[in-house]
Amino acid sequence: MTDRTALLYQAAALCLTYPDEELYGRLPLVRAAAPALAPFVDHAEATPPQELAEHYVRVFDFKNRHSLYLTWWRDGDTRRRGMSLVRMKEIYREHGMEFTGEELPDFLPAVLEFSAQAGPFLLEEHRSGLELLRIALSDHGTPYAAVLDAVCATLPGPSPKDRAAALALARSGPPREDVGLEPFGFRPELGELPLLVKEHAP
Repeated sequence: MTDRTALLYQAAALCLTYPDEELYGRLPLVRAAAPALAPFVDHAEATPPQELAEHYVRVFDFKNRHSLYLTWWRDGDTRRRGMSLVRMKEIYREHGMEFTGEELPDFLPAVLEFSAQAGPFLLEEHRSGLELLRIALSDHGTPYAAVLDAVCATLPGPSPKDRAAALALARSGPPREDVGLEPFGFRPELGELPLLVKEHAP
């Protein structure tokens, strides 16, 4: 994983959180750090904050088919999902980080922030869910689709072109690339995201 990819993950995490004044203040940094996110940044800069916030709620808060919770795509609302969430918290701790937010640990911005520091293996593990979310957001016509496009483009192999291909990926498992997954340190360029993960105090 390159520094450029790690910065993209950090920037994408910021873009996928609820839009507030902090997001608007960091948009120039996002544009500079992650050019692939320029379509979303262009839209956000041209949209009043209240309007973007209302759009975010419409897209993500009322539709499971746009869920930002990665284990939902694989486990649904089942007991198995609870086990997956516990395992994800354990993975954070194994990498010296503690989940600190009010969201669940599979919240995509949290996973992206983790991936910026530890490598993309959780994103690869949940590749089919990411692709299904990407396709759903593209079909919906939201600018947030550009963020998923940029994230999925960093993962090994081509992205599925439609929902059927993404479901086939879920059955067969994602392609993997185990070279160059050494952990990266915290990057100060975009600032810390307070709701996600931090260094775990031993």
